[in-house]
Amino acid sequence: MVYTHVDLSAAVWRTSSYSTAPEGLCVEVADGVGGGVVPVRDSKRPAGPVITVAAAAWGPFLDGIKGAP
Repeated sequence: MVYTHVDLSAAVWRTSSYSTAPEGLCVEVADGVGGGVVPVRDSKRPAGPVITVAAAAWGPFLDGIKGAP
């Protein structure tokens, strides 16, 4: 596994269209941050941890969760 530091100080976060605000399940992603990754975070904890998904894995990841019940 390769770890890459990505500067997120200028990241523009957007809430996923699959998030359900009333239930509090809010996921945010930041596009175009470079480093070959897509950062993901919990919108309720903007200063909390960020998970980075390899950009090449992002499409298959979305396909997987779209097919989930």
